[in-house]
Amino acid sequence: MDLRQLECFIYVAELGSFTQAAMVLGVGQPTLSRQVRRLEVELRQTLFYRNGRGVSLTEAGKRLLAHGRTIQMQFEHARHDVEDSRGTPLGRVTIGLPYAVGHSLSSPFVKEFRHRYPKANLCITEGLTVHLYEWLLLGRIDIALLHDPVPSPSLDIRPIREDDLLVLGYKKRGAAAIAPPIPMRKVAELPLIIPCRPHPLRMMVETRLANMGLKPKIVLEIDAVATIVKLVSQGEGYAIATRHAVAISDARDHLLTRRITAPHMSSVLALAMSAERPLTTLVLRASELLQEILRV
Repeated sequence: MDLRQLECFIYVAELGSFTQAAMVLGVGQPTLSRQVRRLEVELRQTLFYRNGRGVSLTEAGKRLLAHGRTIQMQFEHARHDVEDSRGTPLGRVTIGLPYAVGHSLSSPFVKEFRHRYPKANLCITEGLTVHLYEWLLLGRIDIALLHDPVPSPSLDIRPIREDDLLVLGYKKRGAAAIAPPIPMRKVAELPLIIPCRPHPLRMMVETRLANMGLKPKIVLEIDAVATIVKLVSQGEGYAIATRHAVAISDARDHLLTRRITAPHMSSVLALAMSAERPLTTLVLRASELLQEILRV
């Protein structure tokens, strides 16, 4: 297997077409097909199902794609790490951010990153903590900010800050935006709109209530923070979130917030990187910059 064969395979897999992949790579389709076929012969596996509309991955193809992306990224990191020994960090860093944090953090981070490292490339992706955690383990991203991550020997996890968790509800016209604190026992009586398992927030809420012999009353399961907050602002239920989810919402004028007590509930935001793969100078600098901005 060589890197060119792997690159051809990845492009065909992601585009779902030999024709489109050949156009993007700037090679003839017969040449591309030969590269992929050589890879299949070497692995003694069929990587694609071929049909009139394009191609789709076999089970072996899906497994190779997961490894291939990591191999490709690590090769690029190695090349740029050697090059940036001459001075300014070079290469590409991919950062995963939770939706609410990304909304407030992306702009100041991008501006400062481009100012400090003008020759480097930056990619930012947003997602749920459960997805970012998985992508980090697979090597698809270099750095992730995670809410309440589960410890792993494969990851270097550094807590950055702790944010209070609030109960969000519908605010009637003329009412104050902040209401008195609510005991956790009372939260169990509220019709909650909450992410699906195994979202860290969902697991935390269920665990805390289980310790009190209670279960949450869940009316909707939605894995989109903005959608949850929007539904709460329309009176469809209650939610548990940090102040950042409220701050980025267009419907914040219709939201009532209450701090949770007995016990106090909070969410830890942590920065995570691989503990197993080599980290380039650029990845280390980008992680330091993220921590600087988050602590301002």
